Amino acid sequence: MTQTPNGLTYAQAGVNIDAGNALIDKIKPLAKATRRPGADAALGGFGALFDLKAAGYSDPLLVSTTDGVGTKLKIAIETGRHDTVGIDLVGMCVNDLLAQGAEPLLFLDYFATGKLDVDEAARVVAGIAAGCTLAGCALVGGETAEMPGMYSEGDYDLAGFSVGAVERGAVLPRLADQQAGDVIIGLGSSGPHSNGYSLIRRVVERSGLSWDAPAPFAPEMTLAEALMAPTRIYIKSVLPLLKAGLVKGCAHITGGGLIENPPRAIPETLKAEFDWNAWPQPKIFAWLQDVGGITDAEMRRTFNCGIGLILIVSQEAAPMALEALLEAGEEAFVCGQLA
Repeated sequence: MTQTPNGLTYAQAGVNIDAGNALIDKIKPLAKATRRPGADAALGGFGALFDLKAAGYSDPLLVSTTDGVGTKLKIAIETGRHDTVGIDLVGMCVNDLLAQGAEPLLFLDYFATGKLDVDEAARVVAGIAAGCTLAGCALVGGETAEMPGMYSEGDYDLAGFSVGAVERGAVLPRLADQQAGDVIIGLGSSGPHSNGYSLIRRVVERSGLSWDAPAPFAPEMTLAEALMAPTRIYIKSVLPLLKAGLVKGCAHITGGGLIENPPRAIPETLKAEFDWNAWPQPKIFAWLQDVGGITDAEMRRTFNCGIGLILIVSQEAAPMALEALLEAGEEAFVCGQLA
């Protein structure tokens, strides 16, 4: 190979391959800890294999989802709180799988930045591994992209990809089985989860508060701590209900809030009627609405308003489903019905 005097290197262009390798070494134990039947969560290959038979499936359909964390990352970057955005990333993907009746099996992530900070990235991936543990899925791989000139100093972005499986006869929603009078069960959220943060950041700007100021709605925490509460992952509490056949429909309440997400889980001939006074709305939403002067309609279309997931069940199944969810540690309540 020709030796060129004063030749440029990839490192001089801003990409540090050694740093990328160091990150892989740091996260291998994290991925290994998420192994589950069907996947050994080994990193380093060009792709990941999953054995559906070993996972216990006989006639499965695969379900895939992808999502990100959005501008909640701006708060993480500005405050140095990188430990929980990985949980958000997993939660936004795997909770979507529930809406199809699927169990999460494997997860991959994409981490992109202008200049790789190995320790910071490792904290993010540790959160991803923690989210995978909560979801019962294996972190089987990912991609780290160092792209100088694409991102401002200190910025990074995340994308997640999850694959789940559902037996052919158990796919949700079961539209033909739904009828007027079916019960809507809401599962409490931890806050805004990972939606509406562009508006949240505008409200914080209007409030004049700093990130390290006590949160007006939770003074025992700083504003940053309160707003960075990670997305709840509902897999382990809801999967038993799905496998028992108690659930006719499920909607993950993300962008579009309680207005645009429920219709995706019910027939066009029915609508979700919510009792807006049926659950205790977390105080953060009242603060956002008050400081931002946000209308009820805008709140319900932008935020989850305290409900991270809804389940549609028959009137007969509702008491059993509620009892199981409460025993699993969820805040669960009847919040409406189909009409």
